[in-house]
Amino acid sequence: MEHPKQSEALTACPGCGARVPPSDGPTHAYIGASPECWAAFGGVLAKEFSDEAHFSVHQFTVDAYAAQHPGEPSRRSIQSVAVHLIGLYQAIDLGWSAEKIIKARKAMSKSDLLWLDPPPATYAMTILDVAGVQDAQDHARRVRAWAQAVWQHWEAHHATILGWAGRQGQAT
Repeated sequence: MEHPKQSEALTACPGCGARVPPSDGPTHAYIGASPECWAAFGGVLAKEFSDEAHFSVHQFTVDAYAAQHPGEPSRRSIQSVAVHLIGLYQAIDLGWSAEKIIKARKAMSKSDLLWLDPPPATYAMTILDVAGVQDAQDHARRVRAWAQAVWQHWEAHHATILGWAGRQGQAT
């Protein structure tokens, strides 16, 4: 007896490049993610909010995902990418806590931000590398590695991002 083929055409998420089966699910208003990628992100958020051990890296998850999915140039997408890249800088390079990043973000002026041409959507890691992980320690390790990879992928814009953070008094 011959088994039907289980192969399905895959599409690339426009933000991160993750290869996923196509669907018609919801997306975000200005984050440039495919419906499938957006659903995977929602699943990870649900896991983080339902378990304190998984929540320990929540800020990395949000900042990495938003930076990987810049969308199209608009005021909201420009601000989103900028604040999340600044958050990755503050967490990774400065070692700031999530609480300190959130407090600084609330005080941040967003008037001098501009569109950064995103790097190609060829990321070493995506939300899919985190989505199926159940062990909290492995989840934290993968999320941190993912955030580091995203921050490095935007290396061409680090000087601009550090300049924005410095003008905001958020670089030390």
